[in-house]
Amino acid sequence: MKKTLATLALIACALPGFADTDDDDGFGAAGLLSGKNKEDLTPIILSAGEPLNAEGWILKSGTYYEFEIQGDGSQELAVVGPEFFRAIWIDEIVVEGLEIRPLGLDSIEFDEAGEMEIGFVAIKPGRYYMKIPGTSGETQRIEITIE
Repeated sequence: MKKTLATLALIACALPGFADTDDDDGFGAAGLLSGKNKEDLTPIILSAGEPLNAEGWILKSGTYYEFEIQGDGSQELAVVGPEFFRAIWIDEIVVEGLEIRPLGLDSIEFDEAGEMEIGFVAIKPGRYYMKIPGTSGETQRIEITIE
C-alpha cells in the first residue's frame, strides 16, 4: 500500500496541475519558443574591409536567439559557419518579410545591399565561429560559444 501511495504521489507531481509552477525554466508546452526564452544578439555587418562584429557571442543551450545580418552592398560578401549552423536549430530566416524555414544552413551570401534576420535555438555546447570565407583576420570572424 505504501508503495502504491508513493507511486501515485510521484505521478501527481508530474501532472501539470500538481507540478511545481514556480520554476521559470520549466518551458512547458511550447515555452522553448516563448518570449520569456528569447534574446536578441548584436548584428553582423557585412561591409568591405569592416569587422563583422566587435564582440563574440556567448549563448546558453536551450535559449532562443535572433540576430540580423546586414549587408551594405559595398562588395559581394558571404558568411560561412557550417559547424555553428549544425549546433543550432534554425526556426526561421526572414528576408524582406518572407519567412524561410530551412532544414539546415552552411553559408549566407549577399550580392547586394540587404538585411535578414535569423531566429534559432542554441543546442550543442562548444566553441564555434562564423567568418567571411577566404579570410584569416580576427575582425573577419565572430567567435561563438554555446554553454
